[in-house]
Amino acid sequence: MPSKSSKRIAALTVAAVCSTVSAVVLTAPAEADTVAIHDVQGPTRTSPLAGQQVTDVTGIVTGVRTYGSSRGFWIQGPSADDNPATSEGVFVFTGSTPTVTVGDSVTVAGTVAEFVPGGASSGNQSITEITKPTVTVVSSGNALPAATVVNSRSVPAAYTPGGDSAASGSVNGLALQPRKYALDYYESLEGMNVSIGSSRVVTATDPFSELWVTVKPYENANRRGGTVYGAYTSQNTGRLQIQSLIPTATQPFPKANVGDTLKGTTEGPLDYNQFGGYTLTARTLGTVEAGGLKRETAREQSRGELAVATYNVENLDPTDGSFADHAAAIVDNLQSPDIVSLEEIQDNNGSKNDGTVAADQTMQKLVDAITAAGGPAYAWRSIDPVNLADGGEPGGNIRQVFLYNPARVSFVDRAGGDAATAAGVTKVNGKAQLTVSPGRIDPANDAWKNSRKPLAGEFLFRGKSVFVIANHFASKGGDQALHSQFQPPTRSSETQRHLQATAVNAFVKDILAKQRSAHVVTLGDINDFEFSETTKLLEADGALWSAIKSLPKSERYSYDFQGNSQVLDQILISPSIRKDCDYTYDSVHINSEFNDQISDHDPQVLRFRP
Repeated sequence: MPSKSSKRIAALTVAAVCSTVSAVVLTAPAEADTVAIHDVQGPTRTSPLAGQQVTDVTGIVTGVRTYGSSRGFWIQGPSADDNPATSEGVFVFTGSTPTVTVGDSVTVAGTVAEFVPGGASSGNQSITEITKPTVTVVSSGNALPAATVVNSRSVPAAYTPGGDSAASGSVNGLALQPRKYALDYYESLEGMNVSIGSSRVVTATDPFSELWVTVKPYENANRRGGTVYGAYTSQNTGRLQIQSLIPTATQPFPKANVGDTLKGTTEGPLDYNQFGGYTLTARTLGTVEAGGLKRETAREQSRGELAVATYNVENLDPTDGSFADHAAAIVDNLQSPDIVSLEEIQDNNGSKNDGTVAADQTMQKLVDAITAAGGPAYAWRSIDPVNLADGGEPGGNIRQVFLYNPARVSFVDRAGGDAATAAGVTKVNGKAQLTVSPGRIDPANDAWKNSRKPLAGEFLFRGKSVFVIANHFASKGGDQALHSQFQPPTRSSETQRHLQATAVNAFVKDILAKQRSAHVVTLGDINDFEFSETTKLLEADGALWSAIKSLPKSERYSYDFQGNSQVLDQILISPSIRKDCDYTYDSVHINSEFNDQISDHDPQVLRFRP
């Protein structure tokens, strides 16, 4: 028999309210009643009164949102009940600019609803709201309810309970345990006036005027100020997104980097959105104290070392103004690696969708910028994709490109490689060779449908062959968020990356079968973690090993997402490179931690002696 929670979920219907929000309402609204806010919120994630008409809901206005598609205001009740699981605050959705002011005492009548940011298919949690409101202002200028302080002592160490198996893994119907689980704790404060004290920034200010802090300064901290995501079960409970309700003309949103401190008190209603989950929407915003974070510089390779790098340059096309910055990053911060695998090189007219696939103008502009920055006269190799076949920005035709310094390495050109031709491996005089170079790995394989095909190339360094495979695996788009109502969340995008990893692993094994001692470097934007099944499939049977794991756990990251410093970019090496431990690895942090980044990825550099 289904559980009570699953029967309740089955009784709900979903209706779109706007482009980014959906509502969950009971199919048959009940009669109007006078209730307190904690009665509206109830002891689970969804209101026991969803779909019902309520009247005379009393509260003090603690925040007003006058922008975006979710306009309205928050109220908090004058007296709390004795249940810590029931929030005393709620959002009143007006849809237009509210006429109330912070400090107003109001009574509200309307319909209780559960709104799911991003739509029900996103898997996100819902927000309990009062919609279609009739609002009466009783008095103004009232003192606000005392803010609940969110800090390292109040947030539990465990992130979330497991979902109800009878409700497809949803936690919605489970009784909240705010003293045991962080997500339950935040949910028990949904809509309430909360505050944090001085807190370290763990994701830099983004273009949408958001940043992330941690209220747990010692939780998986790294030496540069971030919080490392090192396992699926280590979600980092102290992370909290910060937005502002203050007009920018009054107080511009601060531009902060990782390691800065949001000083003083930040206070306002606790909201939930599809772009990060629980969010403190600040009515009072702290000020940023700079932490002095500097962009890193790799050491220069020695004469006998081969330096191989991967760098996602984020949809680079000839119209971008970032060429000089990317050139400086390659020359100064990466110290001009001998080989650079570039990801997200767009075609000559960027996102214009007119059938153009060539990227020679994009690459020439980058090569010229590198020379102007004092770097080497790099050469490059790539294969133009079939138009619109490799995913990414429509019309952009992103691809991987080998950038290499011909004064240090030679590229072995073998004709015949194109978008549809699969590179193979032969054995000549006891050594492995590619049949085409550059070439693509198994481009007809469904693993690469609407995704970038790996680019394989053969290089010579001081007379020795090195095989390099440049990758850009399928993105994480479509995965349920860490804060999803479904726990554990479904990572649906893994399916394609697992197929891709298996295909690349098979190709590397083919090289090693022809030459056990072959030097193979497989690198790029893998779009998955060093502890993921994707990485394990790449490493299968010892064919490869992710060299970022040679770093201490606190230094393993190349990307910063929603307060978590994590690995997406990797360089994997064959046994012949790993066995002598004669290599060094750098994750060169020049982008992910900064608000003025030129890419959202940090480049990686491997140095070894073939």
